[in-house]
Amino acid sequence: MSLHRRLVSQSTIIFGGRLFGAGIVFLVQAMIARLWGAGHLGDFLIITASCNLIAVAMPLGFHTIGAYFAAEYRARSERRQLGVFMLHAYGHILVALVLLLLAGQFVLGLVGQGGSIVAQHYVPVILLAFSGATVMLSGSLLIGLKRPFSGFFADGIFRPIILVAALVGAMGIANRDEGFDHMVWGAAIGFVVIALVQFGFTLIAWSAVPGRDTAVRPRESRRWWRFALPWMLIALATDFFFDINLLLLSQILGREELAIFGVCTRIFALVSFGVSAVYAVSMPDMFESEANADRSAFHRKVGDANMVATALSLVLFCVTALGAPIALQFFGPGFSAGAAPLAVLCLALVVRSAMGPASLVLSIHDRPYASLPAVALGIIVLFVGNWLLAPPFGLMGAAISALIAITIWSLALWAIALRTAKMDVSILQWFRARRAAALPVG
Repeated sequence: MSLHRRLVSQSTIIFGGRLFGAGIVFLVQAMIARLWGAGHLGDFLIITASCNLIAVAMPLGFHTIGAYFAAEYRARSERRQLGVFMLHAYGHILVALVLLLLAGQFVLGLVGQGGSIVAQHYVPVILLAFSGATVMLSGSLLIGLKRPFSGFFADGIFRPIILVAALVGAMGIANRDEGFDHMVWGAAIGFVVIALVQFGFTLIAWSAVPGRDTAVRPRESRRWWRFALPWMLIALATDFFFDINLLLLSQILGREELAIFGVCTRIFALVSFGVSAVYAVSMPDMFESEANADRSAFHRKVGDANMVATALSLVLFCVTALGAPIALQFFGPGFSAGAAPLAVLCLALVVRSAMGPASLVLSIHDRPYASLPAVALGIIVLFVGNWLLAPPFGLMGAAISALIAITIWSLALWAIALRTAKMDVSILQWFRARRAAALPVG
């Protein structure tokens, strides 16, 4: 099967699974708004954002490089080396879990957040973060081991099912606050179970890697850290961009506006996942080409993945623009105000896809830190944009601020990749390569 067809077929299956799971989460959020009000939905979204940000920090960036090194060690038949990597990565999560449970709530009190919604649900929040970190790490490793379905379905399908079960179990409680508390606790316990089951699948996939007797390189950990630390910051600012944005906007927008924007960002996250799935399917092949020093194949695979991702983002933008007004009605009449801001957010996905996977290419060229200035610029622009645009223009101002920030950092990353790696990762390169191939020789 050609790379184009495999990218489309596998990413379609993965996206379909994620769409199913996101549909469940969508209904859960709508039920929270209907049963307990927009205020509790805002609390739920703040808890989710906080859990995501804690989870991305717990593995110390090793979840962001898991697919890279798992693919490399599998291609080189270095099973023991992969085992040492996994021991370090999961160990970081366990140490962080213990520290957070022992001292985290005390630290929240010191910084004046002792009465926040996160502090009120602290233990389940930490359990949710632990499960999220474990699922992210296991999923990354499984992708690198060419088990993308096992890597994505735990988070995309099974965790949403657990969330439904937690909500159904809490619906019979008359008091809104108690019902919400029971739902959060039920989700936390269920998510931990899912994370442990997926961890078992990861161990099975690792045991199938050849090279049991290969020697372990003692200084390999230096290479891990050189990639992990910058990629933790990159992932924090990209994959969890809107979680950061939601916490920033919580100081500017009211609870109802925050709930509406939070729902829009969750829909955007679903749409952007379709694009991420394309790169997830193609990453192991890119890494193998780089490991085998096949530069032409590497450039071709990056271009093919970029073309599929950009075309998909355009389709998803059109679908979202048409379907968002109807979908948002499930949350209540007031949520229809998010339709136009959501369309603006989806324009950012088109821009990001067209500029290509610059951070990935920089890391493969051993320049992971080169992405950080562009990422920092994007966060600064987001902060300033929110401060200038959100107060006077509300939801639309917040959406335009996000679009400007994503556009600036995408262009900056493209320029850095072009200068540092000498490679144009934008969609224009794909068209230039196809035009050059079509020209007659001689």
